[in-house]
Amino acid sequence: MFDIITIGSATRDVFLTSPLFRILRDLKHLSKIGFKTGEAQCFALGLKIEIGPPILTTGGGATNAATSFSRQGLKTATLIKIGKDESGEAVLNELKKEKIAPFAVVENNFPTAYSTILLAPSGERTILVYRGASENLKIQEIPFEKLKSQWVYISPGKISFEVIEKIFNHFSKNKTLIAFNPSGYFIEMGIKKLKPLLAKSKVVILNREEAARLTGVDYQKEKEIFKKLDEFTPGIAAMTDAEKGVLVSDGFRIYQAGIFKEKSVIDRTGAGDAFASGFVAGLIQKKEKCEKGLCRPYNIEYAIRLGSANATSVIEKIGVKDGILTKMEFENNKRWKNLQIKIL
Repeated sequence: MFDIITIGSATRDVFLTSPLFRILRDLKHLSKIGFKTGEAQCFALGLKIEIGPPILTTGGGATNAATSFSRQGLKTATLIKIGKDESGEAVLNELKKEKIAPFAVVENNFPTAYSTILLAPSGERTILVYRGASENLKIQEIPFEKLKSQWVYISPGKISFEVIEKIFNHFSKNKTLIAFNPSGYFIEMGIKKLKPLLAKSKVVILNREEAARLTGVDYQKEKEIFKKLDEFTPGIAAMTDAEKGVLVSDGFRIYQAGIFKEKSVIDRTGAGDAFASGFVAGLIQKKEKCEKGLCRPYNIEYAIRLGSANATSVIEKIGVKDGILTKMEFENNKRWKNLQIKIL
């Protein structure tokens, strides 16, 4: 029996850095030519661009989250699909190093998923993704009889809805608590399509843009977004908001927190995974908070603090795993002790 199993993607990542990777912001002009956010990462066309030494790491939502859980002292496994190649071997070696049990399906016809991250000096990045084997998980490949845990963390990437629904049904039937971190691919399916998944989730974690898109509620109306999420999710909903911090609803109250101030912004890749997995790890470890005679089943404040610290630590280093905190690093460093959390 595991404390938690993560399910989703595993990738081989290469980070490329250069002072010549520039970030441009021009909402009027860039949105007109197809960049809806009004932002773009640019470099000169037709030239050789000098880069720093390529940095090879592993990533993917499932292995990133599994690393957080394992470093927090939880007995952790991960269900992933990789190719029969060197990149797949690198993923397995990293899991072994992190003491994570791999339920790894090996695909002969597709290579391991691969990402190239173009990292600008400001820490902002563009990610070029080849999803490869990771999105090709089939129901018959899943060893359901071995997937026994108290919690499961599902970050589905582009795994098919049918497969993910089967996974949800399995864990729900076995009374395993489900944490759901839906990908953009799933958010685009709409809230009605995701209703049966949300209804089985103990925790749902999204960023603010995703939450607005999923619920169809205006981005600025945070309380209305949560009201809609609470209709579909019986447990806890967390909504991250970049440098503004996070909002969390437990169905009764909304918690608001900022962020821990970073020493420097090196690489924002993986900050979302780091918060989400840190937050869930906090819920698992601190199951109750009592004050003034009132007890709540989870210590939301502790979970927010751990998730926020984990995210801040990750963006101070290149790659999605180097900065992930161990339990000792979080508990013993005064830096992570105080974070202002308000109840709205």
